[in-house]
Amino acid sequence: MGQRDKRILRKLGTDSKICLLSSDIIFKKIIDKKVIIMACNARIKHVIPGIMQAAKELEAIVAFELAKSEGGLDGGYTGQTPQIFFETIIDYAEREKFYLPFFIHADHLQVKNTSSEEIESTRELIKAQIEAGYTSFGIDASLNEIPDNIRITAELAPMILQTNSGLEVEVGEIKALSKGGELTTVEEASTYISELNRRNINPNLLAINNGSKHGNYAPGEEVHIDLKRTGEIYEAIKPYKVNIAQHGITGTPLNLVGQFANYGIRKGNVGTLWQNIAHKYLPPDLMQRMKDWAKENNQDIKKATAVFKEEIDSIDEECRQKIKQEATIQARAFIQAFRAVGTAKMI
Repeated sequence: MGQRDKRILRKLGTDSKICLLSSDIIFKKIIDKKVIIMACNARIKHVIPGIMQAAKELEAIVAFELAKSEGGLDGGYTGQTPQIFFETIIDYAEREKFYLPFFIHADHLQVKNTSSEEIESTRELIKAQIEAGYTSFGIDASLNEIPDNIRITAELAPMILQTNSGLEVEVGEIKALSKGGELTTVEEASTYISELNRRNINPNLLAINNGSKHGNYAPGEEVHIDLKRTGEIYEAIKPYKVNIAQHGITGTPLNLVGQFANYGIRKGNVGTLWQNIAHKYLPPDLMQRMKDWAKENNQDIKKATAVFKEEIDSIDEECRQKIKQEATIQARAFIQAFRAVGTAKMI
């Protein structure tokens, strides 16, 4: 608790038992431990108490995150601005008496091109997230050529690092190989991290494309995650004290997930799973209207979240409890597969 900076203490109050930490503290502590911290994209808030319950039972560190598309300045497709998301997490932590270490992460702060407008939009979002109370940030300029990725990352990172927050960076777009994605090479990762280091940017984590993808896997679709390449990249960047962040875990068999920590992976993003759980137990009439909206507007069902947010937030207690119970079961399974049981004791 004593290591929380003044910014967080002002947000929580000096008497708060909530242990919101910078991910920098956490990842430096577990850098050589073969454990993975589960980071949960809580697009629908009702899964949060279940995740917290599992973490309490297993004394595990967890994280809560939203990507730029999920929770930007306008609330993104979940309807959660940085301030709303922060307050939602803190409110649940108080209600659930969740006093274990955790962090709040800005996932995929994407800069899609080199235009000043694109860079500035991400800069403004980072400012809002810092002000809201986020303690961890993931800059994603991976859609650009590596020299531009390095330049953009180096331009945005100082405002994060001066708050003592944790930093994740990315090289290689997270995209299924069957959809045109390409594995990140050892040379790309090594060049990227060494050049950032030369500019005094020292991230905690590097996200790579090792064959995973975002979203649900189709029935019968195989998971192709190249752990050999992941391990080679980890060994190449290990001298810089950088570990690997694994994206796109929903649908990955737990026996494969259980191997991740052996290859330098220390953060595992789980997102679509929680949406699937919430959708399973939303009132049928509400879920049908969301599906109808998605079909009529030719949109992914996830885009209905913001449109129906008020109704989703107001579902009855029976539905809330079913979501919490399922989220607890799934979070427990992932924490165990991630070997994260007892990680709270390490901090």
